[in-house]
Amino acid sequence: MIRPDYRPPDGHRRLLLHVAWDGAPYAGWQSQPALPSVQDTLHGALARLGGGEFRPVAAGRTDAGVHAEAMPAHVDVPDTFRVPAPKLARALNAHLPPTVAVLHAADAPAGFHARFSCTERQYVYRLLVHPQRHPHWHGRALHVPQPPDPDAMNAAAATLTGTHDFAAFATQEDRQTVRELRLLRVQPGPLIWEIHVHGESFLRHMVRGLVGTLLLAGQGRLSPTQAEGILHSRQRSQAGANVPAHGLSFTGARYEGFPEIGSA
Repeated sequence: MIRPDYRPPDGHRRLLLHVAWDGAPYAGWQSQPALPSVQDTLHGALARLGGGEFRPVAAGRTDAGVHAEAMPAHVDVPDTFRVPAPKLARALNAHLPPTVAVLHAADAPAGFHARFSCTERQYVYRLLVHPQRHPHWHGRALHVPQPPDPDAMNAAAATLTGTHDFAAFATQEDRQTVRELRLLRVQPGPLIWEIHVHGESFLRHMVRGLVGTLLLAGQGRLSPTQAEGILHSRQRSQAGANVPAHGLSFTGARYEGFPEIGSA
């Protein structure tokens, strides 16, 4: 397959960044009027180094409160930009708040675009499954005092995996709603459970709606057959509530044709 050739403007070169952030203080990645965003925060740091002509572009547009462990992003800087790529992460971090960090910086391969070249986005939703809350996981995992049934959750997940119309799990979505859900799996742990969700792209709040529905299955309030029925209904009111954003983290991306790019 011949991939599109995404080139920076003349007189510029493209840099690849891997960015991590705590989503709590931000209205998401995307710049928004009068609201703090990760994109604007990173752009401001780039501007202080002389590379702020263009805004950085990320693999995904995370919602308010969602974290990122290693988000690929690119930024186009003038050929005269003086900070060498191997030193850029440290230089940017000197101008970034503690809630955002650049983990790695390098020259982007020819034809690379952080968003449009991305062929898979990966998320993890974390549950703190314990009778009591734990300060270490405050703001990082949803507290679930009673253990759900992981087998029931994975059985429901199996009915939702694949290419389907996911309108029943999206919030205020005006795009076409057919998506390929490549992986939806519950991985129990002694304290933290992880729900892994992989796909090329997702609808607004789709991941959080899927997790809310799986929790209903784990609590015995929903059978796998009923989960499949919700999918076919295309009615948002039939699915589980959106779980809070603070348990969700963007964990990685895949780029077919760019095997060297992924998590830092």
